[in-house]
Amino acid sequence: MTKVAILGATGYTALELIKILLRHPGVEMTALTSREETAPVDQVHPSLIGRISLPMENLSAKEVASRAECVFSCLPHAASAAVIPELLENGVKVVDFSADYRLHSPEVFKKWYEVEHPDANRLGKVPYGMPELFRKSIISANLVANPGCYPTTAILPLTPLLREKLIESRDVILDSKSGVSGGGRKPKLNYHYPECNENITTYNVGKHRHLPEINQYLSMAAGTSLEVIFTPHLTPMDRGILTAAYAKPARTNITQSEILDVLRNFYQNEPFVQIVEHLPGTKEVAFTNRCHITARVVGERIMTISVIDNLIKGASGSAVQNFNLMFGYEETLALL
Repeated sequence: MTKVAILGATGYTALELIKILLRHPGVEMTALTSREETAPVDQVHPSLIGRISLPMENLSAKEVASRAECVFSCLPHAASAAVIPELLENGVKVVDFSADYRLHSPEVFKKWYEVEHPDANRLGKVPYGMPELFRKSIISANLVANPGCYPTTAILPLTPLLREKLIESRDVILDSKSGVSGGGRKPKLNYHYPECNENITTYNVGKHRHLPEINQYLSMAAGTSLEVIFTPHLTPMDRGILTAAYAKPARTNITQSEILDVLRNFYQNEPFVQIVEHLPGTKEVAFTNRCHITARVVGERIMTISVIDNLIKGASGSAVQNFNLMFGYEETLALL
């Protein structure tokens, strides 16, 4: 059994993580932390009543390390990197949900998150927690940077096409729709029911914090600097993300069948990525760790469409997938 702790256990992603770990035969949850709550977790998350009643505690990194072999950090940016070094020094492995270790440059981090990075020397050395692309480095890692939800829906479909030089690296457009849970559990005006119900809005146009993450990993796939146009939308549903990506073909006469074949070949051995013929919707992947992807040729554009559950494949499911690899469990354990 692997002893596991969760930092910041009050949010939606932490709740989904707890639900997954409860059905994981190799996990014993030993600590749940919160700076605000001191009640048992099933009082904070009533859906856990009768399943787990571990108390929420405000613990130091050293106290957490004394109880756990692996820590899932669901803390906000900067707060996560402030405690992770001490956890690592105490021999604990960490899966970090925040953006703290996703970017390679301290300067880029400061620009987008408006704070000095607390552990800047580690940037660029932490594996990105997308097993479909970085499995080998994840297996041997003590710290993994769990991907953002929007980046997952952009990087998975476009990476194979960029690597195979089927699309150009310039003028890539991402149009993404997300459920309201993507904004977190803390009340905010635009997530208030009368504001978001029966309404769809764009937000953070040109300045969403997932943009540098998307650019960084798509640039790695392309082998050249790449900057996308990324427009996120808030949609009146609980969960899910649909991203439509538009790119220019790198040569003429590329067919839809050719694109789908490249995607199928790339992901043929990946249990959580399915290449589909139909136009996928978010309901078909809800409550799963799956990503469904398709492609079309429309006029002079290649279009990909990808869907995930933002709380699972976009967060907690990928985190458990990474945990399984780091600790030698079957990668799909508790996720199928």
